[in-house]
Amino acid sequence: MSESTGSHPAPPLYIVSGGAGAVGEQVARLTLSQFEGAEVPLIIVPNVRTPEQIADVVAQAAQQNGTILHTLMEPALRRELMRLAREMGVAEIDLVGSVLSRLATVLQKEPLGKPGLYQMRRSSYFARLEAIEYTVDHDDGNKPRELHQADIVLVGVSRVGKTPLSMYLAVLGWKVANVPLVREIPLPADLFQVDPRRVIGLIVEAEQIAARRRWRQRRMGVSLGNVYTNLEAAIEEVEWARRIFRQHGWTMLNVTDKSIEESADEIISLISRRFSAPG
Repeated sequence: MSESTGSHPAPPLYIVSGGAGAVGEQVARLTLSQFEGAEVPLIIVPNVRTPEQIADVVAQAAQQNGTILHTLMEPALRRELMRLAREMGVAEIDLVGSVLSRLATVLQKEPLGKPGLYQMRRSSYFARLEAIEYTVDHDDGNKPRELHQADIVLVGVSRVGKTPLSMYLAVLGWKVANVPLVREIPLPADLFQVDPRRVIGLIVEAEQIAARRRWRQRRMGVSLGNVYTNLEAAIEEVEWARRIFRQHGWTMLNVTDKSIEESADEIISLISRRFSAPG
């Protein structure tokens, strides 16, 4: 690839990829940054899947005296591009072939040959981070105006396990908000604007609620009041929660004696049947 002379750009560099072409473009721009003043047009040719597409881009590169930089994962397409480029006198740079070959030898495994896997996994990784960030920000009734952005909204009285269940689901890629049920505090109006199919009312039997609250009180070393830890009060509170859930058409899920994993599986199954799972 020659450096441009005067104001005339150099012949184009074709970035050929079975995916979006992002990796090839990054490599090209990083390399070109070492040639001050060079004007090299970058032509991205993404989603290359067929020999016909290969033939078209090689013909264009031959006509423009261009260079092809490719990141094709599919072995047959990579071989076809290299063959045609050789026949038509087009310079081609294979960014992945030698790496794949070496790793296949070291790992004693054949590469999958599927384009876009890195970008898909990268996108999935950032989607999970976004879900975790959302869930942390919307714990315990925070930012109710953004409840409509949640994949799942968990509602329940104190000590039903809303926060740990929310975080577990977030790690799996679900944006979860949780809202506490407190008799003295009205539920946020924004909650009633959420699709009721996304709202899950958590129930734990009163005996466990009272036991968890007593344990919390001992751990904190302060008195939270007899009403908070009283069994009779817990029974009334659980029944009150059930009425609230029925009133608004929210799904009730009894998580008594269930692990977080088991409860999460039930919620994911339920929401996935109603909506598309997060990508």
